[in-house]
Amino acid sequence: MAECVFCKMANKQLPAEVVYEDAVATAVLDIHPIAPGHTMILPKVHAENILDLPDASVGPLFMVVKKVTARLKEAFQPDGFTIGINHGKWAGQAVDHLHIHIIPRWKTDGGRSIHSVVSNAPQESLTEIRKKIIKE
Repeated sequence: MAECVFCKMANKQLPAEVVYEDAVATAVLDIHPIAPGHTMILPKVHAENILDLPDASVGPLFMVVKKVTARLKEAFQPDGFTIGINHGKWAGQAVDHLHIHIIPRWKTDGGRSIHSVVSNAPQESLTEIRKKIIKE
């Protein structure tokens, strides 16, 4: 997409602190990091979210996530990682281009698990929810 800032970053039309690049994606340091090494994986093909990404691109994109996570582990020796996607405006997606955050984590960083992002427990049973998902 011609006007997409992340397309431009992924394809080297805008400057960014690139930490990895291949034919599939470019990994850049987040300009508003919440931890040392906070990195975003930007697919080179434009896709607004994971559902828009061509099926053939999903596996190769996550191989980039794995490679970059290994590099960050070696560089920073964190105690763990939070890896995630903000999918849609109401989930916190600020740029309409799929990007995957890799955030190094330490025991003392004060952060919490991904379960702390939302507090909206379902009222339905898990069985009822499963039936909706699988169209039973």
